[in-house]
Amino acid sequence: MRSCRVVVATCAFGGGDDLHQPIGMTEVSVKKVCYVAFWDEVTLSAQHEEGKKIGEDLRIGLWRIILVRDLPFTDQRLNGKIPKLISHRLFPMARYSIWVDSKSQFRRDPLGVIEALLWRSNSSLALSEHGARSSLYDEGNAIVKKHKATPEEVKIQLDQYRQDGIPDDKRFNGKKALAEASAIVRDHAPSTNLFMCLWFNEVVRFTSRDQLSFPYVLRRLRLPGVHLFPVCARKDLVNSFGHRRKVKPLAKEGR
Repeated sequence: MRSCRVVVATCAFGGGDDLHQPIGMTEVSVKKVCYVAFWDEVTLSAQHEEGKKIGEDLRIGLWRIILVRDLPFTDQRLNGKIPKLISHRLFPMARYSIWVDSKSQFRRDPLGVIEALLWRSNSSLALSEHGARSSLYDEGNAIVKKHKATPEEVKIQLDQYRQDGIPDDKRFNGKKALAEASAIVRDHAPSTNLFMCLWFNEVVRFTSRDQLSFPYVLRRLRLPGVHLFPVCARKDLVNSFGHRRKVKPLAKEGR
């Protein structure tokens, strides 16, 4: 992991998703880019039952499997935020990383994606606009209706954001004020790392729904170079298959 300069990362904790092989990359990217998937033992067992076993080179296809033990949270969604949001802590020598949710298949050349979404727009962080909503407060209501967090949890978070002066605006800097974070393209510059750490702090502090806390951190920090690309670009970037099975929580107390 210390040798990686460009990383495509995913994770599946709790056995909820299969591993989708990336497609569309060039031979240069295959040689220069690290494809890393973080699993826990529950996912390892679930995948073995379906005949998907790690080879002697510790890979399944292009993915280098990293087996993780002693996860810090009982909520597997929170454990998944570690490689998703603070990948610079896991890959200290990396210059760029691309995150792909485990329910998705990455289908483009990663070096080309970095050029298109970061370099050409002079950006440091790129993710998709939300396809259905534009306001974090509307997102909070949707999270409650879909039973992805309790009404009490969401109310505490939104009340704090209102107290901190976050408006119920649909637009921010000409873009939707809400993002969809199944694919994240970023550099590992100090300012971007700070943004991602603050974002991680919010999902630990409140609900694990990162789309709810992203607009808050964006407005408070006002990081330049954030590129919210259109939904059609995200659909071109990944194929989404949805979650295969229910995630199993850890049976221990979180630390």
